[in-house]
Amino acid sequence: MANITKKVSWSSRADESGATGEGTPLLNGSEQPRHSRQDSLRGRPKEIPHNEKLLSLKYESLDYDNIENQLFLEEERRMSHMGFRCLEISRWVVCGLIGFLTGLIACFIDIVVEELAGIKYQVVKENIEKFTEVGGLSISLILWAVFNSAFVMVGAIIVAYFEPIAAGSGIPQIKCYLNGVKIPRVVRLKTLVVKVGGVICSVVGGLAVGKEGPMIHSGAVVAAGVSQGRSTSLKRDFKIFEYFRRDTEKRDFVSAGAAAGVSAAFGAPVGGVLFSLEEGASFWNQMLTWRIFFASMISTFTLNFFLSIYHNKPGDLSNPGLINFGRFETESVAYNLYEIPLFIAMGAIGGLLGALFNVLNYWLTIFRIRYVHRPCLQVMEAMLVAAVTATVSFTMIYFSNDCQPLGPDHTEEYPLQLFCADGEYNSMATAFFNTPERSVRSLFHNQPGTYNPLTLGLFTLTYFFLACWTYGLAVSAGVFIPSLLIGAAWGRLFGILLASITTTGSTWAVPGKYALMGAAAQLGGIVRMTLSLTVIMVEATGNITYGLPIMLVLMTSKIVGDYFVEGLYDIHIKLQSVPFLHWEAPATSHWLTAREVMSSPVTCLNRIEKPAKLCGLILRSQLIVLLKHKVFVELARSRLTHRKLQLKDFRDAYPRFPPIQSIHVSQDERECMMDLMEFMNATPYTVPQETSLPRVFKLFRALGLRHLVVVDDENRVVGLVTRKDLARYHLGKHGLEELQLAQT
Repeated sequence: MANITKKVSWSSRADESGATGEGTPLLNGSEQPRHSRQDSLRGRPKEIPHNEKLLSLKYESLDYDNIENQLFLEEERRMSHMGFRCLEISRWVVCGLIGFLTGLIACFIDIVVEELAGIKYQVVKENIEKFTEVGGLSISLILWAVFNSAFVMVGAIIVAYFEPIAAGSGIPQIKCYLNGVKIPRVVRLKTLVVKVGGVICSVVGGLAVGKEGPMIHSGAVVAAGVSQGRSTSLKRDFKIFEYFRRDTEKRDFVSAGAAAGVSAAFGAPVGGVLFSLEEGASFWNQMLTWRIFFASMISTFTLNFFLSIYHNKPGDLSNPGLINFGRFETESVAYNLYEIPLFIAMGAIGGLLGALFNVLNYWLTIFRIRYVHRPCLQVMEAMLVAAVTATVSFTMIYFSNDCQPLGPDHTEEYPLQLFCADGEYNSMATAFFNTPERSVRSLFHNQPGTYNPLTLGLFTLTYFFLACWTYGLAVSAGVFIPSLLIGAAWGRLFGILLASITTTGSTWAVPGKYALMGAAAQLGGIVRMTLSLTVIMVEATGNITYGLPIMLVLMTSKIVGDYFVEGLYDIHIKLQSVPFLHWEAPATSHWLTAREVMSSPVTCLNRIEKPAKLCGLILRSQLIVLLKHKVFVELARSRLTHRKLQLKDFRDAYPRFPPIQSIHVSQDERECMMDLMEFMNATPYTVPQETSLPRVFKLFRALGLRHLVVVDDENRVVGLVTRKDLARYHLGKHGLEELQLAQT
């Protein structure tokens, strides 16, 4: 633990939320090691040591449990039946707004990417055609590489310098937020602006990325903003939805936003609901499910409606999501019993390739944490990847002699002729010289014989390593589409080989069908989602026939992949030392008790004199508000017109409570007393100190708690269980392992 100086994290800057100066006690009451300011100013290290056997102390828990103090109970008792009905209607209105705004953002991203990518590919295409005849194609390569690097440079600069947490897809961060971890700046307006701008630049810049993953993060930010009825970034308070200004309500809305994001990205409302259920939300009930489904439906409809206007077909609602896999015709979708083992084998291949992808990306991410931690280096790396991607793509197209006839009903958007005969186009260019979404669609639907096996093999190999290198750069980008594209390429290759080695294969081994299975296998092998991914794939293809094969493929790829390494999102969560709580406690942890895992000593405030028995629980943030408003007993007596503190004062301070350093308390006021009776939670959850760890874990996880008080036989407080105390224990290769805690 002593060798850790600083670790680049999702927020990448010194944590602004006032984590310093808290003096959080570690295990058994020992204080955490304090680093002096001089230590940190001795110059940035060229290499940042990394140790994943650590849990970061800078992450706090969200409080999913209501603070039932007297103020809260009085407000609830005053509220009439009609008041509760109005609140329920407000929740539906907020979910509708979340869906509408998420759909609009998806629409904006889609149109801007289409327009900019169209201009880029058109200019490069004309340039290539011009220089194919007269020679000097290297100028075309330079033009392509400069285009890519310029766009990616803009995208990387806004992420690296303005909002580092907007890097990547944002799914690991949202997964942590829904798990109950407070990730700094994850749902701010600035993050949304940088995310949208960054994803446009990275997709237009030709990187091996997709725009679907970031939509989930964007939806979550929209939800967090709309549900609060104000913007703390813009310093504007609209005085609406004030009741929802607490973690309990906000987290439910964020799960609706994430679902709306999935729905807009894939045109899969049910898949969006299942994604929120599978990946995050701790609490789930029927009404919440309905509201999340409503947000998802509105999101898909909004995107559909505005895209129909953009495509000059107002009212034609046949473009449900950003990615449209196209319709699989009924004749080509039939599959037989003897193909089921083939699908399972493809799932196993997807699991192996996914595990390889994750392992490579894991080591690459550790390298980045150690060496590529300065913003200027991150921008340079992103530009390098953009230039290399363009160079590799150009080289593959240049040396490919896979020429295909250009039919009257060709679907190629930018067919490149290069050295092919007139009336023919370069097949490799269809895969590389296009946005990834279009490439996926062409692999699914182009006629058999459109690609030769060598083209597909080379494309799979190069794109696999490009996608692996790209994920984790300081740009906003998703991994969904690259995974689908890699899988679709080797899946189509699998189908072509089947058709060639069997006599009757040409009738049943339709390459498009195997491309779809390969895409599902590869994506499942990388991200390890099963339930939601099955429904997303079925909804995106618009055909229920493939429900069973996709399910089998995804389950197989997850089982095989999990044998080797965790899913990509879980790896990145672990690398950031986040105290993430899984669904169950580690299997062999029954011998541990609350007394052994709790943090102690606990800071106790006496109500009057010295009774050490538990009276209630009060949070640091509440004490800060009380100090700010100077709620002292002596002042209350001296002032006849003293305004009583209300719940609204606490809600107005949420979520950015002022740091304790900003509160001025005079010397006289330090001698004053406070009555905490009406502000503390008089009925906190408690456990006896002999309670086993799995039981403590179940209570903490199921109720979404932030603190769990540990008491002895006489109801005296002996310790406090927090998220970090539970997340420390996990099953490793040698049984139950305990992680160290560090101020990283």
